[in-house]
Amino acid sequence: MDGTAFYQNMNMCGSMPNQSTSAKAAARNEQMQTNGNKLRVMDAAEGSIAVKAPVAAIYKRWLEFEEYPKFITAIKQVRKLDSNHFSALLSFNGKPHEALLEIMLRVPERKLAWRTIAADGAPHHLAAGVVYFAAHPNQSTCITLKLTSSFGGAVSHRVDQYLHNFKRLVEAG
Repeated sequence: MDGTAFYQNMNMCGSMPNQSTSAKAAARNEQMQTNGNKLRVMDAAEGSIAVKAPVAAIYKRWLEFEEYPKFITAIKQVRKLDSNHFSALLSFNGKPHEALLEIMLRVPERKLAWRTIAADGAPHHLAAGVVYFAAHPNQSTCITLKLTSSFGGAVSHRVDQYLHNFKRLVEAG
């Protein structure tokens, strides 16, 4: 019996779910997802850029989280807590947010991944990023940035802006 015949032979109409239980579960699920606030949608974008610098130098610059405000305009300040955690002050849509920035993965000269979790009573605000590094001929590096954010705004525009800002910072010396 194939999958279609199996489901056709099942009695799918026999019982309806308990409406009050279903409604309670839906309300609980929405409250868990939103922490009682407006539901946040995760936006994602990806962009790439070539930078005239060796991959080792590029990777090292991306590890300097305290320098992120120089090229990631949403980050206003970063303070190192330990080797994998940073306190960050972010600004989205004119609103400040305190966040914990956590390095999730380091693959030297190949990949770096992090996430931010808002610490200002807005646990539904979240952002995560992964940056990939690929060495190119002539001492240049291709950087690919993937960013996911619930803070709103044009994430694809921000990714392009952050990459161009980083390129200008590195190539200016």
